[in-house]
Amino acid sequence: METLQVRTDSREEMIDITGSVSQMIKDNGWQSGALLIYCPHTTGAITVNEGADPDVVRDITVNMRKLVPLRGDYRHMEGNSDAHIKTSMFGPDQMLIVEDGEIMLGTWQRIFFCEFDGPRSRKLWIQFMAC
Repeated sequence: METLQVRTDSREEMIDITGSVSQMIKDNGWQSGALLIYCPHTTGAITVNEGADPDVVRDITVNMRKLVPLRGDYRHMEGNSDAHIKTSMFGPDQMLIVEDGEIMLGTWQRIFFCEFDGPRSRKLWIQFMAC
């Protein structure tokens, strides 16, 4: 298992980690198999979405704030219930196909770490399963 460190600067943001994950694949010589990216934090998530137009990330972030506002009918005492809910909606992981040393993503797809309770220093666990 490998670890990828991610530093966030805002309470909510989506950070494109595709380049870092691709470099990890190259550095380790991983060729064909499945790649699991897992976030062991209860207020961070992993998703795959469009990375070509930055307005997509903006639209997701802004509208998630509307769907699950910072202040609401929450009982969790830490004040970050919205972050836990958003994380549950996105999920903590993504399983991706690696073929010939490349992540198999669609033309516009990128891998994002979703921060919902930053800024923080986060770690992601990466596990490659060769086939």
